[in-house]
Amino acid sequence: MLDITWLGHGSFHFQLDTGEVLLVDPWLDNPKFPKDFPIPRVDGILITHGHFDHIASAPALAEQHSPAVVAIYEIATWLEGKGVKNAIGMNKGGTTTVGSFTATMTHALHSSSILEDGKLVYAGEAAGYVIGLPDGRRAYFAGDTTVFGDMALIADLYSPELAFLPIGDLYTMSPREAALACRLVHPKKVIPMHWGTFPPLTGRPEQLAKLLGDTSATEVWPLEPGKTVHW
Repeated sequence: MLDITWLGHGSFHFQLDTGEVLLVDPWLDNPKFPKDFPIPRVDGILITHGHFDHIASAPALAEQHSPAVVAIYEIATWLEGKGVKNAIGMNKGGTTTVGSFTATMTHALHSSSILEDGKLVYAGEAAGYVIGLPDGRRAYFAGDTTVFGDMALIADLYSPELAFLPIGDLYTMSPREAALACRLVHPKKVIPMHWGTFPPLTGRPEQLAKLLGDTSATEVWPLEPGKTVHW
């Protein structure tokens, strides 16, 4: 069993029944963050790319909890320069173990940089992850991306049952592209993310559901920030 909590924007909290906690793209100051949601334990952090709305809280969480912090090589090196002790630098196609989870880095189509002292620092390429659970199930966390044809390879290689896809538009794909992504990846369920944080992020889960239609093999699973669901 996996407990999934949306922390707003692109940030998620995953907890196994063992108590192990994995955070993805932590930005705990985002406008939709559930202020009363406690995070007393963090065993691992996955970072998809360097933009502030996906990495901002990682250094402080790393200092407080000493988790493994997984990111593309350039971001891991930057984090080490900020004092992060357990950074794991990797690249696309590779797999690493984070406690009882596995994380396989996948492609994503998006920019990636870190704003530091008013200047943009190169942060490698944006990525996604296929997250493996101890029971053998897999979830595809796309990160910030548009749809791309090689999502079909993710389906062929990993057969994820659950997908996390951005739908907000402007900075990521909209519901239209996300509907095609669902048809390429074939997950049983899709959790929309990166929507509703700011007015320009106009995509909504109901739009995705309408585009997929009643006969779709993929169920849209909209979450509320701070409301834990079980998978």
